This record gives sequence, structure tokens and C-alpha cells, in this order.
Amino acid sequence: MALRVRALTDEEKQEIQRLARSRTEPARRVERAQMILLSHEGKTVPAIAQQMGVGEPTVRRWIERFNGDGVRGLEDQPRPGKPPTYTSEQVGELLVAALTKPEELGLPFSSWTLDRLEAYLNEQKGIGLKRSRIDEILLTEGLRWRQQETWFGERVDPEFAEKRGGSNGCMRSLPKVRS
Repeated sequence: MALRVRALTDEEKQEIQRLARSRTEPARRVERAQMILLSHEGKTVPAIAQQMGVGEPTVRRWIERFNGDGVRGLEDQPRPGKPPTYTSEQVGELLVAALTKPEELGLPFSSWTLDRLEAYLNEQKGIGLKRSRIDEILLTEGLRWRQQETWFGERVDPEFAEKRGGSNGCMRSLPKVRS
């Protein structure tokens, strides 16, 4: 016997149609709703799989979940395994380090990169945060990386001109324009 979606209530049918046409819902939910709608219209699992470009087991899974849990069954369920968690102290250490100039911590560079921050936290603080997770935490906290200064900007060293010295004469002088 072919797997079919169960009879829909009027509310379920309206919600499935809304989800299947939505442009703002997550794409996974829209695709799942479209599978349910196609099954409701009488299409078989192989026909739905071919039309949607997915495998038959995927179509069967979503029809079975819908038949058991209704529209709520189209939601993602928690994934197995414990997600990596970091204590508030570890996140605090990351934020303190990111907001502190590396030179103040006795490090031989003047600005942080994700790699440098990861190395510092792993080696100095014993906090095993990955580079990608550091980036996520900083963005979540509203911290963004600054653009690197270029030589077109103002010089950091106020004594730069004195240290550089005069011109070596390789540039010819341009005539002065009279106004």
C-alpha cells in the first residue's frame, strides 16, 4: 500500500498551503510543506521525490512525521549529541582578551586576528575555543573586526617624518604654479 498523507483539517490545509508558498519561512519548512501538499493532491512518493529532487526516504520521513504530529512535525527536531558549551567565565575571558591590546598582554603584535586570539586563549588561558566559535561569540556580542589601517591614513608614529629624514632627491621638483 502506497504511503499517503492523512486527511487534513481545514486549518492544517490552510497552514500547509501558506507554508508551501511562503517566501519568508525557512526553505526546509517550505520544501516539507510542498511535499505534504503534493501528497495531499494524490501524487505518489516516487513522483514527489522526482519533482522535488530529493530521495524517496526523505519524502516518506516527512509524510510520516506530518501524519503523526501534524504541522508541528515539519519542524526540525534537536540533533543528537551535546553541543559544545562554554562557561560564562570562558566567554568573559575571550571578550576581555579581544578588547585588550595584545601589547598590554606582553604579546609581540599590535592587533588581534582570529588565529592569534585562538592561540592566546589555548596556550595562555587553557581555553579550547576554535577559531570559528570565537568569531561566532564575538559577533553575538556585537564585536566586529576593524579594517586594517593603510599608509594613506594618518601615521601612527608622531615622529615618523623626523625618523624618515629628508627626501633622497630621486623625485624631480615640479614647477610652482602662480595664482
